Amino acid sequence: MNQEFIKRIISSIILIPTALFFVIKGSFFFNFFILICFVITSYEWFMMSRKKPYILLGFIFIIFSFYTVFYLRNEFYGDYIYFLMILSICIFTDIGGYVFGKIFKGPKLTKVSPNKTYSGMFGGYFLSIIFMSLFFTDLGFLFDDIEVTEQKLTLNNFILTIAISTASQFGDIIVSYFKRLSKIKDTGKIIPGHGGLLDRIDGMIFAYPTSYLIFKIFY
Repeated sequence: MNQEFIKRIISSIILIPTALFFVIKGSFFFNFFILICFVITSYEWFMMSRKKPYILLGFIFIIFSFYTVFYLRNEFYGDYIYFLMILSICIFTDIGGYVFGKIFKGPKLTKVSPNKTYSGMFGGYFLSIIFMSLFFTDLGFLFDDIEVTEQKLTLNNFILTIAISTASQFGDIIVSYFKRLSKIKDTGKIIPGHGGLLDRIDGMIFAYPTSYLIFKIFY
């Protein structure tokens, strides 16, 4: 097994439970956690785009993105379920894209990110939809908010899943584009097997603002 892949798995095993702890714990713990993430992400963006004309726009977007993260965890219904739903869609989109892309390969999705394939894109959609189907029908026992988890995967929830998954995949490609402009492979080295924090959350920083706008307009 590839050594980088092993590092990626080990890092994920550590990162996912850690992130879940802060998300579920909420309050000061969550706010401190996202503040640290914001500082690291901002630093990586600065190092990647310094002396570039778009550096300020990037900072503005990062600030807005982390504001939506704060809002969706602390203000939107005052619970972590919707926040966790978005996070899970991003995670399963990433896993589906990676696994399906490695197994089925096929035509490249874009020259901006050579590792992205059409099979990976559809794999990301497929796995995120499977998870959301379980989320709304079979995972209610994990949460207190029965009103949310006893729903079925309705057409609206299906469209929401596709929108969030698309935003996550789009974010991955956009960050890859800026990395290519800066002629770097990773935004940092803080996470073994993944690179920088921005490499890990590139899809999320687009998925949360997208979700925020959808919830504000339609919910």
